[in-house]
Amino acid sequence: MELTLPEQRKLVHECLVPIRWGDMDIMGHVNNTVYFRYWEIARLEWLEKLERQARQGGQPQPAGQGPVVVNAFCNFLRELRYPGTVRVLLYAGAPGRSSFDTFYELRRQDEPEVVVANGGAKVVWIDHGLRRSVELPAPLRALLQAA
Repeated sequence: MELTLPEQRKLVHECLVPIRWGDMDIMGHVNNTVYFRYWEIARLEWLEKLERQARQGGQPQPAGQGPVVVNAFCNFLRELRYPGTVRVLLYAGAPGRSSFDTFYELRRQDEPEVVVANGGAKVVWIDHGLRRSVELPAPLRALLQAA
């Protein structure tokens, strides 16, 4: 079953991740948990890039607030094997008050037309001290609303 990406989403980041020998399991293919790690790498790169841009623009980041993933899913369409490099495409959906959906496509760099996995994750912005959700930061909201 292949995920159909929602109409209201935006490609916000793309990165390359090398497949490591240690990513494989006893069956000789990349372990299913590692697909989520590849998505985490892309998500963190994107959020770190946004933070750097905000600092350069003089917008301080609120201390003690940040993203958490509250659910995630993956459709495994093809197996991955070492060696190789995967291209992770990260899409973001429309924002809610304190959350937004992310969607992912995973492709081998040497077979760019083939989607090997797709899925998504809901990201909620929280105040770590209060241990509850808070409104998305205005710069992030603006980026997610831009289509």
